[in-house]
Amino acid sequence: MACSTHVGSNASELVYYPLNPSFGGNPLNGSVLLNSALATNKHTDPDLDDQSPLEGRQTPLQAFQESLERAVLSRLTSAATSNLFDPVTGKLVPGTVETGSFIITISDTGNGTLAINTLDKTTGSSTTFEVTQ
Repeated sequence: MACSTHVGSNASELVYYPLNPSFGGNPLNGSVLLNSALATNKHTDPDLDDQSPLEGRQTPLQAFQESLERAVLSRLTSAATSNLFDPVTGKLVPGTVETGSFIITISDTGNGTLAINTLDKTTGSSTTFEVTQ
């Protein structure tokens, strides 16, 4: 006499949800995964010298100084080039502008094309490019 028992079981589909945002996971997991990887990374760059952490990086004062210099240079550039553009149309106007170190010449080559030549007075080198208006 054979006895057979049948026990019922329940099962559901196996569903995969990716964690890594690079593979379709939630983008909010990105910083968590990166921080986890950085915390467990024991590899060091053999070419990297053991220098102070600020070596090669700017201090906040240096960053401020660089930002200030860029702002001043930007204003100087705007002032120097303001007469190269028509105030009404905003288009380039043929002519020559001379600064302490450069001569900028804008010439009309026809068909709505302008050639812009910049000459470095100290080295004598020049560069030219064309724009259409």
